[in-house]
Amino acid sequence: MSEARTPAQIEADIVRRREQLAETLDEIGVRVHPKTIIGDARAKVESKVDQTAGRAFATVDRLVTDVRDGLRHDDGSPRLERILPVALVAVGIVGLIVVSARRKRG
Repeated sequence: MSEARTPAQIEADIVRRREQLAETLDEIGVRVHPKTIIGDARAKVESKVDQTAGRAFATVDRLVTDVRDGLRHDDGSPRLERILPVALVAVGIVGLIVVSARRKRG
């Protein structure tokens, strides 16, 4: 069987457990503090935004590269048969935006 503990040993165990409990309560207090919760939430949101922005950047970069490659011959010279229709569409879109803006003002 186990040996009987002395009052001093029991008191030392009680003191040690109180200190452990105090540390645990302090940790819980920090974790549930509104600033900690807000900081954790902000960090998660920032991480998601960074991931999303990174994926969006990679997608746009790949799209731009594909379009640019489609507008050039293998030797690097421009493919006018593809550039002209794209330029006409771009001019048309800009024209529609300008006309629409003028109608809203007038």
